[in-house]
Amino acid sequence: MQSVADSLARLGDLARSATVSRVSRAFADAGYELALVGGPVRDALLERSVNDLDFTTNARPDEILKVVSPLTDAVWDIGRQFGTIGARFGDETVEITTYRTDSYDGTTRKPDVEFGDTLEGDLLRRDFTVNALALRVPEVILVDPSGGVEHLLSRTITTPSSPEISFGDDPLRMMRAARFTAQLGFTVDDATEAAMEEMADRIEIVSAERVRDEITKLLLTDEPRRGIELLVSTGLAERVIPEIPALRLEVDEHHHHKDVYQHSLTVLDQAIGYEKSRHPDEAPDLILRLAAILHDIGKPATRRLEPGGLVSFYHHDVVGSKLAKRRLTALRFDKATIDAVARLIELHLRFFGYSDSHWTDSAVRRYVRDAGDQLERLHMLTRADVTTRNRRKADRLGFAYDDLEGRIRELKEKEELDAVRPDLDGEQVMSILNLAPGREVGEAMRYLLELRLDEGPLGEEEATRRLLDWWQRR
Repeated sequence: MQSVADSLARLGDLARSATVSRVSRAFADAGYELALVGGPVRDALLERSVNDLDFTTNARPDEILKVVSPLTDAVWDIGRQFGTIGARFGDETVEITTYRTDSYDGTTRKPDVEFGDTLEGDLLRRDFTVNALALRVPEVILVDPSGGVEHLLSRTITTPSSPEISFGDDPLRMMRAARFTAQLGFTVDDATEAAMEEMADRIEIVSAERVRDEITKLLLTDEPRRGIELLVSTGLAERVIPEIPALRLEVDEHHHHKDVYQHSLTVLDQAIGYEKSRHPDEAPDLILRLAAILHDIGKPATRRLEPGGLVSFYHHDVVGSKLAKRRLTALRFDKATIDAVARLIELHLRFFGYSDSHWTDSAVRRYVRDAGDQLERLHMLTRADVTTRNRRKADRLGFAYDDLEGRIRELKEKEELDAVRPDLDGEQVMSILNLAPGREVGEAMRYLLELRLDEGPLGEEEATRRLLDWWQRR
């Protein structure tokens, strides 16, 4: 965090930005208070980019609409029951919320929404002190009733009220604490961490959708490892995604194998590294990151202690794929994400046979066919899965995968490998064999596809000859 003078200057710049200045002047002219609140103030003080503008005001929702409607390109009141009005000013979207003093019944997460009268009261109900900061505009006055600036300086996550009260009000805040350790690189203080551990079971009253969204936000941070480790150490992960803490396999004195939990965290780190190096201008890849942290979750169920001190995990790829699909479904992830993650986990071991023996062109084609639109992610996941400290082994695997990717590129150039399909289509098959649509046409198409995978493009004439020979032999 920069010097006090620099911090004040940055807050001043934020207050004078076009959208903030326009909105704040309109509220002042109408006789209402207005303040930037939470994330934008925190990020400005931390010299982070400010992407979202959140305001709070003593104006009620109807009054907010009356002030902003003449100024905006669009306005919506989807959060009106909670006092929130959204508006768009050119390329910027803002949310403006009436001061609140919510109360909770201690049984469910749903608050009784009550509008408040003071900015300080609104800030004290918020999740963490570093988010309980506001900048009154247009005056440019920093409001910090709970010591948030001090905690920014010490890089500490703690709550404005006691953590027991705060987490009792909304248990999801415990997961948010883990996310902020990853997002900001801060540390949760001892009292807050102790409350997270003591109250971990309270997370079970939070909806699967809200838990899913928080897991997603955590995984999309630059360094999610810190947050995941906190979820595991406090027992929260056991209740929301138990397959991750289950990776901490017991190691006995005779059977030794690498720590699967730490290995999975390292794979996640490395996958993010490949993602950033290969696609530096693209948004974080949730599917790749889910596959990385979950790729070995089939190991606990398949762990076998073998003679001679060996440990095996036969078919953990297939088992893990099924477990991932079940967990992500329970967390209400969308079907496309679930299917993609499950497919990557199922295929993540396929490459390791390549480094032991030379693959035929047919095997390479099948690898590409099976990966489908997940091929690029499979490349990154497979490379990230190499965490051995044996440099010679790591180099051998790296060179082998370089070779595989090179062969895939060559075959793609020659054969349009991205769209592997039979040399004849269904209409041609029915005409050649004099068939009506039905099961036999499907069998013929599968035969032709296997030929295409085994031998590459045959051409229409050769494919027709092979099809007739097959038909006569069957």
